[in-house]
This record gives sequence, C-alpha cells and structure tokens, in this order.
Amino acid sequence: MRKPELFYKYYKENLICTEAKPNNAHLALAKLEQVGKLKAIATQNIDNLHQMAGSKDVFELHGSVYRNNCMKCGKYYSLEDMLKIPGDVPKCSCGGILKPDVVLYEEGLNEYVWTSAIKYISRADVLIVGGTSLVVYPAASLVNYYRGNKLVLINKSATSYDRKANLVIHDAIGKVLKEAVLDRY
Repeated sequence: MRKPELFYKYYKENLICTEAKPNNAHLALAKLEQVGKLKAIATQNIDNLHQMAGSKDVFELHGSVYRNNCMKCGKYYSLEDMLKIPGDVPKCSCGGILKPDVVLYEEGLNEYVWTSAIKYISRADVLIVGGTSLVVYPAASLVNYYRGNKLVLINKSATSYDRKANLVIHDAIGKVLKEAVLDRY
C-alpha cells in the first residue's frame, strides 16, 4: 500500500510467468486424481499449474496470480484482464487498486482453503508431500494433521519431517512421479 509502483513492478517481473507450463509432477498428480487415487492437492504455489495440468480439487494456500480483485468495489479481474490495464499500478474502472489474490506478508490464509486442506489431510489414507522444504509456516504444519501411517516425502533435500515419514525419497518430484505414475498409466 505504501509503494504500489514498486510492488507491481516486482510482482509483474518476478511472480507472474504466463509462459510456465505444468511439469511431470503436475501431470502425474492430475492423472492420479483422474483415476480416483488422489482426492485433493494443497499447494503453496500461486501459478495455476495444477489446474493447467487438469487437477480439479486444488487448495491454493497462498492464492493465485490468476485472480485479482478491486480493493474498493471488489470487482474481479482475470490475470489476462489485469495485465491489459495501462499504467504502473492496475486500477479498476471505479478507480480502486487491484490486488492479486495472493497471500502477502502478514496476511492470513483463506479460512476455507485452510480448513479444507486440513479436512482432506486428516482423512487421507496416504499423504504425499513433495517439492517442499517444509519450512514455510503455517503450510508446513499441515503434515501434523495427517493421522495415517503412509506418509511419503519427496524432496531433493532432507526436511525436518523426514524422520516422521514412512517413505523418504530425496530426488526431484517430477522425476519420481513420472516414473511412478506417468510411465505406468
């Protein structure tokens, strides 16, 4: 709010990447959902890649750059519409500043998204946690809601939760899920 020009310069240059495409991990998770083996995805990513891959039940803990709302009147703008607005700070037709639907520092997570992620995790037979160092809270604490005994961690490096997992794979999640899912379905 204090420096909207600086924020939007950074936001447009560093957080929006319209050329990004789903990788093998995104595609494998969508395939698992399609065949009925995956109920939902909770992600910290704000890039919409899970949806682009075909996943339907995605809980975006930190929101998405693909949704924007006027802070004055609440009008919705897609990413495409927001990027077409001239000027350094995108403004609504009412004159209000548009805010991307992403969780910024010191903002709370969306309550519905958070409680939905907890609900799915606490009821899961198997929980796969991948591609995260598990150091960003409160998202990292979601693992603690899992009540099952089939916790799988897939990450290139060790995490503080490795000792709690039933299976730990230190490798790229895209590579692992390609071999485990895409090469089999």
